Amino acid sequence: MKLYLTPGACSLTAHIVLQETGLPYETELVDLETRKTESGRDFTQVNPKGYVPVLEFDDKQILTEVTAIVQYLAELAPDRQLAPAVGGLEQARLQEWLGFISTELHKPFGLLYDPTVPEDIKNSAIERLKQRFSFVDEQLASQDYLLGGQYTVADTYLFNMLFWAGGLGLDLSELQSLTALRNRIMARPEVIAVLKQEGLAG
Repeated sequence: MKLYLTPGACSLTAHIVLQETGLPYETELVDLETRKTESGRDFTQVNPKGYVPVLEFDDKQILTEVTAIVQYLAELAPDRQLAPAVGGLEQARLQEWLGFISTELHKPFGLLYDPTVPEDIKNSAIERLKQRFSFVDEQLASQDYLLGGQYTVADTYLFNMLFWAGGLGLDLSELQSLTALRNRIMARPEVIAVLKQEGLAG
């Protein structure tokens, strides 16, 4: 498998999950401004949507969208327990969290990274993000991870959003449960390895 990624983008989630699975893989960097890959390919020929992450298989089929990729990868490595077993309420809870992170956290961040978005809209997005992060913090008050005691791909995706928050100077330090989760994930060997590979940590 090959993962097309841009350092620090939402492909960070898929990269960490790949590392967590222990499965063999390779990566190829993508410049999202020029739409060129590390090897000089036109990235839109890989993914017509024009964005990362993209998981490419040996037969050249691709899978896109971070929530689909991480669930698929979790199913490939069931022994790693990165997702609940297929079927049942717990799997639905995972999808519930992935959907929440995608729409209520990931999407507003897009406004903050867009230089064409007016400041008043960005300020509204920041307030919305703070409200959503506060909600997540409340859910974590009595448990270590989003689904309870087990680390899953939803936590990886949430970590990616917290990484962005830190990069943009969004102060979430008063959200102690969320900060504890971030630190817990940051200490995972697989996460440390990926951050180093992407040049995001020393």
